[in-house]
Amino acid sequence: MAITGSGSLAISFSVFVISVAFLQKVDSQNLATDNVSVIEGETATISCRVKNNDDSVIQLLNPNRQTIYFRDVRPLKDSRFQLVNFTDNELWVSLSNVSLSDEGRYVCQLYTDPPQEAYADITVLVPPGSPVIESREDVVSEGNETELTCIAMGSKPAASIRWMKGEEELTGETTAEEMYDRMFTVTSRVRFSVTKEDDGVPVDCIIDHPAAKDLLAQRHLEVLYKPEVKIVVTYPEGLTREGDNLDLTCIAEGKPRPHQIKWLRVDEDVPLHTVVTGSELYIENLNKSYNGTYRCVASNAVGEAYDDYVLYVYDAPTTIPTPTTNPVSTQDPRAGEGTPPKIDHAVIGGVVAVVMFAILCALIVLGRYFARHKGTYFTHEAKGADDAADADTAIINAEGGHNNSDEKKEYYI
Repeated sequence: MAITGSGSLAISFSVFVISVAFLQKVDSQNLATDNVSVIEGETATISCRVKNNDDSVIQLLNPNRQTIYFRDVRPLKDSRFQLVNFTDNELWVSLSNVSLSDEGRYVCQLYTDPPQEAYADITVLVPPGSPVIESREDVVSEGNETELTCIAMGSKPAASIRWMKGEEELTGETTAEEMYDRMFTVTSRVRFSVTKEDDGVPVDCIIDHPAAKDLLAQRHLEVLYKPEVKIVVTYPEGLTREGDNLDLTCIAEGKPRPHQIKWLRVDEDVPLHTVVTGSELYIENLNKSYNGTYRCVASNAVGEAYDDYVLYVYDAPTTIPTPTTNPVSTQDPRAGEGTPPKIDHAVIGGVVAVVMFAILCALIVLGRYFARHKGTYFTHEAKGADDAADADTAIINAEGGHNNSDEKKEYYI
């Protein structure tokens, strides 16, 4: 049968229409799934989802393209696969007790013409074992370098390792070695110098892995350091004066504890009657010949250290000390000796006040006396002189007055 040009055109148009209709039908039936990451030994769930299904059959295949589920029927004899949910538009299947052999690409298949497929990759995560910290030495001396090694074995993927010393983050050198079944062993080393402040500080090896949380190993540093020395003046509290007693205490701390503490006088001999008892030095009845630098030296297995005290004896006070009502205990021969005398300002003030009061009273009495006897006084011999006409008459009147001396007398006190 001959086909004309117009007939060929009609057939081609019909095929195009059918193809477009099919493509529209396929596009309207979108098949979707999701990748899954699961920790070894746990359960993974695989989903196949269809939008606008037209009763096409959904099935799930394993990486070997064996049918796990055909609709809601499980042909595969692996009871770890269980049906979670099935409808015309979705298929949900769980896989329990996942192992490394279950890892791979699973296929969601929709029976259309041609069939549609979507792929779900299952990734099995294997957490590392408990990390272990190894040390080059158990004890390290201050100023030296120490090295710590942390190992995280048997993880998938490879773990990452971080270091922390107290609140300080350290930088380590990390290597990862692939073992079997894509398993990894990770090793990290860190080196740093230690100080006495690092003694007892924790060092943490922290493991970061998607299948593990809060996984770490910890080790406390043990650092040996030479002594720290400090001289404390026990007596006197103030200036050291002639006649005082001097009591010094040497405080020394180190790791290990100082096994020896000794006192010396720099460039000179210690005074003969100096008493040294362990960490204490005692000198009584100071004088200026004792001036100098006194040194306490402490040592242990790491080293030695010292502290100095410069003694300068001042002159004794010149004021007379007031007696005290508090007797000094006779049990301690050093107690109360060399104590600078104290001036009782209250007594001095009282004496000054009494003296000033006496002076004031004397001034008042003298003032009143002179005020009382102020004026002009006539003697008995001059009596009548004012009434005389001349000097001779006045003398005669005065002489005659002696006869009347008993009539009036004047007394002076």
